[in-house]
Amino acid sequence: MAYVPVPKDLAKVKSKVAFNLTKRQLICFSIAAAVGLPVYFLTRTALGGSVAAMLMVTLMLPFFFLAMYEKDGLPFEQVVRNMLRVKLLAPAERPYQTENLYEQLEKTPESKGAASNGTNPSKKAHRSPAVGFPAASQPDSHSIGSQHGS
Repeated sequence: MAYVPVPKDLAKVKSKVAFNLTKRQLICFSIAAAVGLPVYFLTRTALGGSVAAMLMVTLMLPFFFLAMYEKDGLPFEQVVRNMLRVKLLAPAERPYQTENLYEQLEKTPESKGAASNGTNPSKKAHRSPAVGFPAASQPDSHSIGSQHGS
């Protein structure tokens, strides 16, 4: 039986167009060839073959870099854009701020019925203890301390 590796994250799989290269790589390599080859053929007689080849490679390297570089699944220009946005456009100090919904509720006016009868809705009403329950300060007659051994 043939073994075929299956990637765990299918989002990282990129479709290959030709020669096992992505569309982005094909475009960048084509631009590099369109820039580098004419420079080589036009300068090899004046500068010599090796100097013209070095010039051609130097001019083609940025396009190779753009074709191949990826960080966290992002191409080079998006990485640079994100870095510029963080370093230059965003404020240097970003304090942590939350939206306190309870504070907003306190600022909004209460129902009209509470305001019209003269009561202050921010003051809590005093409640008396429930009838039939002993107060917290009174000892319970069934507590452990009240049992006497014989």
